[in-house]
Amino acid sequence: MSSSGMDTVKQWWHKRPAPWTGTRQSRGQQAERLARRHLERAGLQHLQSNARAGRGEIDLVMRERDTLVFVEVRARSQGALVTAAESLSAHKCAKVRETAQRLVGSQAGWQSMYCRFDVIAVVIPDDDGPADIDWLVDAF
Repeated sequence: MSSSGMDTVKQWWHKRPAPWTGTRQSRGQQAERLARRHLERAGLQHLQSNARAGRGEIDLVMRERDTLVFVEVRARSQGALVTAAESLSAHKCAKVRETAQRLVGSQAGWQSMYCRFDVIAVVIPDDDGPADIDWLVDAF
């Protein structure tokens, strides 16, 4: 094999992995980081990630002026049978609301604030392209 052919093999071998590889959990964490950056660029302030209260968890707690924004991040592969937004069940919405209520109750500064529930739906690309982000404001 020529040296240029070997260089091509080395470049292929050392190519960095696709950004959406890994376990379901690691892809979910990647989607949450992407969602957080998206919201921060839109002017929201990050307060908490993976906020727990009782048996529930909220992916992101953000603040937009005088509004607390509880964000559920949903990620699905491109071409999935159910879209990321459609994967959010009524049961999950109720659990997020219950968790938010507990969180607000535990934070004195939050109790007088308006609360909103948003969804960030992330479509994971089949290739190395960018993910598609759909921000559903006041989703439930």
